[in-house]
Amino acid sequence: MSKLNGAEAIVKSLRENGVDTVFALPGGQLDYLFDAMYKEGDGIRLIHSRHEQGCAYMAYGYARSTGKIGTYAVVPGPGLLNSSGALCTAWANYTPVLCISGQIPSAGIGKGYGDLHEIDDQLGMIRHITKWAERIDHPNDAPATMREAFRQLSTGSPRPVEVEMPMDIMAMEYEVELLPADDSHALPPMDAEQLDAAVELLGKAKKPLIYVGSGAMEASEEVLRLAERLQAPVVSFRSGKGIVSDEHYLSANFPMGHRLWGEADAVLAVGTRLHWPLVMWGKDDDLKLVRVDIDPEQVSRICTPEVGIVGDSASVLEAIDAGLQKLSHQAQSREKELRSLRAEVDGELRDKVGPQMAYLDVIREELPRDGIFVDEVTQVGFVSWYGFPVYKPRQHISAGYQGTLGYGYATALGVMAGNMDKKVVQVSGDGGIMFNIQELCTAVQYQLPLVTIIFNDNRYTNVQRQQKEWFEGRVVCSDLHNPDFVKLAESFGAAGFKAHDPESLRAAIRQAFDEQGPCIIEVEVKEFFPPPWPFLMLPQNRREVCQ
Repeated sequence: MSKLNGAEAIVKSLRENGVDTVFALPGGQLDYLFDAMYKEGDGIRLIHSRHEQGCAYMAYGYARSTGKIGTYAVVPGPGLLNSSGALCTAWANYTPVLCISGQIPSAGIGKGYGDLHEIDDQLGMIRHITKWAERIDHPNDAPATMREAFRQLSTGSPRPVEVEMPMDIMAMEYEVELLPADDSHALPPMDAEQLDAAVELLGKAKKPLIYVGSGAMEASEEVLRLAERLQAPVVSFRSGKGIVSDEHYLSANFPMGHRLWGEADAVLAVGTRLHWPLVMWGKDDDLKLVRVDIDPEQVSRICTPEVGIVGDSASVLEAIDAGLQKLSHQAQSREKELRSLRAEVDGELRDKVGPQMAYLDVIREELPRDGIFVDEVTQVGFVSWYGFPVYKPRQHISAGYQGTLGYGYATALGVMAGNMDKKVVQVSGDGGIMFNIQELCTAVQYQLPLVTIIFNDNRYTNVQRQQKEWFEGRVVCSDLHNPDFVKLAESFGAAGFKAHDPESLRAAIRQAFDEQGPCIIEVEVKEFFPPPWPFLMLPQNRREVCQ
């Protein structure tokens, strides 16, 4: 037992559970929490942002790129709400983010007195965008509540959680019994009948296909082993990139996956919502579906599969592979066929989205093999989903289906903070970068050597293209007035460079990598990039779609 105040009990619990980095923004309701982190000394690295959205996205980027829990702390009410976009992004991408929120004095909760930062039913509100949320009402409750928070983060679907504590409870001292981390979480049992059914179905398939999402990131080896046994191409979209290296002939990008889906007779979907294929490409009786997911609800979402297995991806795939091995199943190589298809699709990409591909080629050539690429909701970012090669999981970071414009820069700072031994490149448009450009202060203050490439065409390109095409050319609110991004970077104390084409971008990236701190590269874009949508909004190629 130790005499601790509530804030100290939270910080000690963070340490017990292996947290070494907290992204935060201070404020009145967190004064005791920041003092507790100060007392903890070097045990916790504290990185403070210039906006709550920034620190929350940093926690998301840290978690997404490292596989560890990303932790951030904000004041209640408007502070917590400012961070909610990042929580939505973490939710959409199955990312373990821990939000620690302050709260008004406990006596005023639910009373409507008008305390600073008070909002009605904060806990109930935040439960809609988190996996689990709880308030700590006494210092001695902190260890158990924090342990449960980490259990929620570490089991089942890895989605965000929130813990809050009133400011007076943070100040209250009490004899507190700290609890050690609990890592004894058992994996859910696998259904033996469903496993046998999966083995039988996949073993009989002539043209099997594997589709992976973020739920398969920790099962990279198992996915590849099974794919090689079945000679099943492995399709990934944003969150599954790198689970099988894009250098392997069995790796298939999104447009390749669409063609393969149309002729497949069995699909093994691992850790994925499978939304776009089922809703847009379709499924009919000739296509048998096996779904594997840690989340029971996800297994039967959108449509009921022929086989559904709830469980840890790596364990399930290992069991399926063992079953096929017992049957001495080994399909004949499809390498020649798949390399030919890849070359065909690559040619089409370079024909239709060549300008974006030229820039992505340069970034890929200059970024080390273990480097990390962070996209943004922008023209080059869209094409990266299918046109940027990735070699390992967690090397391509995306906002997923939330599509949160402006998420990229702050997220990339979190990626950088968690991977200081690697190079990190982030791409933005001139619209998205301005959402969190103030975090350049954070990058400089903590010397986070992130390289950010801003493609500047002085417009919200997607919006303006659609206005011209859909609304008879009526353009409104899509032209942008921008700063000189190089001068802006320099005013923050960062390095700035300009580029005008792929080769000048190459030179700028090399200069940026030689710098010891954060860099901005502005690429002047004179014309619209070609639309990326022909390789994303792909047509139905099975008889029926699932709704």
